[in-house]
Amino acid sequence: MKNWTMALVGPDSPTLEVIKTLDQSATQICLVVDPGRVLLGTVTDGDIRRSILRGESLDQPVRLIMNPKPLVATPAMPPAERLALIRGRRLRHLPVVDAKGVLIGVETEGELLTGEELPNWAVVMVGGLGERLRPLTATTPKPLLPVGGRPLLETILLQLAGSGFRRVYLAVNYMAEKFEDAFGDGSRLGLDIRYLREDGKLGTAGALGHLPERPEAPMVVMNGDVLTAVNYRSLLDFHAEHAARATMCVREYDIQVPYGVVEVENSRVRALQEKPVLTHFINAGIYVLDPSALDRLEPGHPCDMPTLLQRVMNASEPVVAFPIREYWLDIGRLDDFAKANGDFERVFSSSDGGAA
Repeated sequence: MKNWTMALVGPDSPTLEVIKTLDQSATQICLVVDPGRVLLGTVTDGDIRRSILRGESLDQPVRLIMNPKPLVATPAMPPAERLALIRGRRLRHLPVVDAKGVLIGVETEGELLTGEELPNWAVVMVGGLGERLRPLTATTPKPLLPVGGRPLLETILLQLAGSGFRRVYLAVNYMAEKFEDAFGDGSRLGLDIRYLREDGKLGTAGALGHLPERPEAPMVVMNGDVLTAVNYRSLLDFHAEHAARATMCVREYDIQVPYGVVEVENSRVRALQEKPVLTHFINAGIYVLDPSALDRLEPGHPCDMPTLLQRVMNASEPVVAFPIREYWLDIGRLDDFAKANGDFERVFSSSDGGAA
């Protein structure tokens, strides 16, 4: 792995600083070392997201969340064995250490796979009426409204293409022809775009019943009105790591109670909190579904994604949460639309629209 030294952190580094290093190095891993560069552990994007789900402070030292016993290779290990280890254990990175445990390099399959297409499909739901954005959506579907000088959906598609997706389905209904006019078969974006045409309102999951064939790999399903810098490869890795049937992206959302909150037990006041801030995880409108999850659909019948996920959970199959720590905005109202345009240049400054 090139520039692996940029991903080095100390064991007492705050998690927040490690996140910055993770993002700046673009390696999806940080290597925790002592002053002599002896490898103490590793921290991945998934480790950090699980810490967030547990509600842990971003000020805590990274040694509390690192993997203290990562798999490593030695210089004597033949390259073929390293590659077999990476693939057999589904690793993205394999640290290489000498006989004293000093880190001397990092092997990665990612460089071998540069430019390779993902086997995963993506489905983008773009059939909504966008009523809360009227009058803007009276003649233009919401995903085609300009954000940062180009249609919002174009940014989403460029991000998917930059992450290695090739087959993308657009679930269309309202003004369906405008999407076909704008993107056609997707070849100008390096994509194979196909269309799922809804005859009526099928909900955020019902259109999946129109897929012409069953996918062979987990697929990303997302709403077409979400502006985000989420890392789709990290999302797919997280899904695979947890052997999930479905993964829901979630986002932290704070609500401040405008009054003092009183905790009462049997008429006695037990605690007082002045205008507390309550933190919840909200549905971010991006999912990963295993092909088997489609068996929970009734073709031709409306179904929203939360209903589909509940059916999966009712069958005692695992549904996991992937916390989005990157930029995320649901463009549902006029003020959201204004904010998206104001944020775009700052957040999505690369030519590919911030593709992860």
